[in-house]
Amino acid sequence: MSFCSKLFSFLQPAFRSMAVAALLTALALSAAAQKKFSRTYPAPNNVRLQLMNKSGTVTVEGWNRAEIQIVATLEAPAANVSPQNLSGTIVINLVKDNQDRGDIGNVNFLVRVPYTTMVDIETRMGNLNVSNVRGGLVRARISTEGDITLTNIGASAVSAENVTGDIFYDGEIVAGGTYRFSSTRGAINLRIPFNSSFRVVATAPTTRNISLGAFGGGGINFIGDGRRVVGKFGDGSATLSVTNQQGSISFFRR
Repeated sequence: MSFCSKLFSFLQPAFRSMAVAALLTALALSAAAQKKFSRTYPAPNNVRLQLMNKSGTVTVEGWNRAEIQIVATLEAPAANVSPQNLSGTIVINLVKDNQDRGDIGNVNFLVRVPYTTMVDIETRMGNLNVSNVRGGLVRARISTEGDITLTNIGASAVSAENVTGDIFYDGEIVAGGTYRFSSTRGAINLRIPFNSSFRVVATAPTTRNISLGAFGGGGINFIGDGRRVVGKFGDGSATLSVTNQQGSISFFRR
């Protein structure tokens, strides 16, 4: 065996030890850079969740329990999280709770709520996800960039708004309900039952990219060289407004 081979053989265990030590250090630093917050509240009938984040992903899931469970992962520098239970409304406002601080790390929320909860969530940047709720209200707003995904929704009032990012709605159109979707740049995709009844105004002024799918024809018409769609589907009992300044609008049969 050559001298170099002997030297490599001698040093190899040391290299392995150094690599393991470096990996363990990296994992420890990663764990130290994140903190966990967890809290559970009893939920009366018609409870409301109101959550305002600064940055990070917010996921709200309906479940078959009479309680609201809040789990948050806080990246460094960790934000202050101080939920309040105000007469049937769970309020989480990271903007207010951290108004005297500089930058804070992302806060990623997983919130489980009773199916009938009214959900009102907002963030400056990050994705918003809501699934399996049928309370009176679902509102999701992103003031800058992020995707909004609303899945298996049965609310009678739904509002989803962002600036840059996609919006996806998969849910019911309840008779007498109001549904509003608005974006500046991205794709708005609506997956709704074919037996829905609504009056619709859909506007895509820049792209003229509006696809009605199975909901085309009948009492719905394109106007303004394809920039806008107006009309009625079924008996028109619900109100549906969709605006996408520089993106697409598509309807799909659920």
